[in-house]
Amino acid sequence: MNNLIWLLRASKWARRPPSARMVRLVLLVMAGALGIAALEWLGLWPDWARLENGRLPRIPH
Repeated sequence: MNNLIWLLRASKWARRPPSARMVRLVLLVMAGALGIAALEWLGLWPDWARLENGRLPRIPH
């Protein structure tokens, strides 16, 4: 069933592709995320922006 949804989405994109502005926006967001990951990997990310335990707090069920 999931494959059918992806095929329908792909056919929709083939008939009406996203605009150049939307593609630029997505690429900009991806570049920002990769930049933040690179800063973290290099150890240049500021301490105030780090999580204390290294993960998000769990919400009790």
